[in-house]
Amino acid sequence: MAFQTYSLFVLSVIMMSFGQVENILNLLQLQNDIDKLKADFNSSHSDVADGGPIFTETLSSWTERNEKRIILSQIVSMYLKMLENTDKSKAHVRNINEELHTLKDSLSDGSKKIEDLKHLTEIQMSDLKVQRKAVNELFSVLKKLGDTSSSHKRKRSQFQRLCKC
Repeated sequence: MAFQTYSLFVLSVIMMSFGQVENILNLLQLQNDIDKLKADFNSSHSDVADGGPIFTETLSSWTERNEKRIILSQIVSMYLKMLENTDKSKAHVRNINEELHTLKDSLSDGSKKIEDLKHLTEIQMSDLKVQRKAVNELFSVLKKLGDTSSSHKRKRSQFQRLCKC
């Protein structure tokens, strides 16, 4: 039962965060479809609770809307990958798959940001040419970082002036 609530929670967070829930009936139908999918995967098996949740703890550390779009786009992609080899002749599988594709389309900017992050991890920083290029960009990067941190400082100092705490 906890897994059922957990699944509904994750999907409802994804949907509500991006305005995909037109009405509560849609969410209730989706819950019904998820219940059927759980039966397909035998998700009431005792090992489901081992090791804690997969996605919800990760979601809790991503607090800002743009941050959530990044992590949610990746989570939705993982669900779609999981469903690739399921029986698409079942209506509940098709419905969940369609909903996830709709969500993925609405999160396309998050997917692009994930790709940018992956690209950064693949840069060969031991390559001399890459190092030279990086050094040429260093001042611009630090300037952007300074612009970002100074705007946060301004927000904090404005808050401190307003707050009598």
